[in-house]
Amino acid sequence: MIPQVSVRAALIIAHPGHELRVHGWLERERPVVFVLTDGSGHGGVPRVSSTRSVVHRAGAIPGPVLGRFTDRQLYEVILDGRIDPLAEVVDTIAGVLAELEIEHVAGDAIEGFNPSHDLCRVLADAAVREASTRTGRAIASYDFPLEGRPDACHAAGCLRRELDESELARKLAAARSYPEMADEVERAIGRYGVEPFRVECLRPVDPETDLESMIEEPPFYERHGERQVAAGHYRRVLRFREHFLPLARSLRTLVRA
Repeated sequence: MIPQVSVRAALIIAHPGHELRVHGWLERERPVVFVLTDGSGHGGVPRVSSTRSVVHRAGAIPGPVLGRFTDRQLYEVILDGRIDPLAEVVDTIAGVLAELEIEHVAGDAIEGFNPSHDLCRVLADAAVREASTRTGRAIASYDFPLEGRPDACHAAGCLRRELDESELARKLAAARSYPEMADEVERAIGRYGVEPFRVECLRPVDPETDLESMIEEPPFYERHGERQVAAGHYRRVLRFREHFLPLARSLRTLVRA
């Protein structure tokens, strides 16, 4: 149940912790937040509760999709090409977007790094399209990068903002107090320094862009998947052309029908 409050924005992310990349935006917009997986990885330890804390402290609102799948479950859904559980997620998110009259949505970008991140973008596009069809209102859609420098923002029409000192301090505090991501946060800061994380960039999304043109093949996750299978963490390698692309295209077709 979503509280009956005025909400203009929604955040749709694949994993708990991605909200940290846009923490300043999270505080300003106080969006309704959707998270596809519980972030448990192959280790089986979920981190949804930590994201709930971040969302609560920022004044944002947890949505009805918050850790719907374990990471293993979503991996298997993609491998098996099962559209039904994903269509249910799209329908749920689209219903909230329509009910709350959401004006703009932000979410993970397609980067070829993690199939769950890329699938999240396809699902977000589908939910935006479905909600717009139901209401007859356009919903602006944006993505943000999860890999590389956070201040590498050069897209035409992007919404770029530099956090002030207090906003940056709260963002760093939220990241460093997120126990399951402490090591990852420190590695990122060690690599780039603090200042690049002052910049938050939302880039306009064209949901009609051909998926093949957005992925450099083979994507990183195929090479990583080969190592994970060899280590016994997963039973099959998830491939872009064999598994991801047909499912993503089916989702686009399904929502348009």
